[in-house]
Amino acid sequence: MAKIIFCEDKNFQGHSDESTSDCPDLQFQLSHCNSIRVESGCFMIYEQPNYMGQQYFLNKGEYSDFQQWMGLSDSIKSCRVIAS
Repeated sequence: MAKIIFCEDKNFQGHSDESTSDCPDLQFQLSHCNSIRVESGCFMIYEQPNYMGQQYFLNKGEYSDFQQWMGLSDSIKSCRVIAS
């Protein structure tokens, strides 16, 4: 099963939220996202709700600063599990 953890602050600090499935709207869980840990699987994350806007592919690993996944902003508003 795929699992991703979003953290509001860099280095996995601050409020966090996790997902194990597609999530079309994360804006109520997090105001912003500066670090991500993908514990299993692969995800496409999006800067806008409903899988819109800039997208980023993340595989298993730790991303302690949003610039590590080439993020243009700290706004992550939706995510999708990618079959591997």
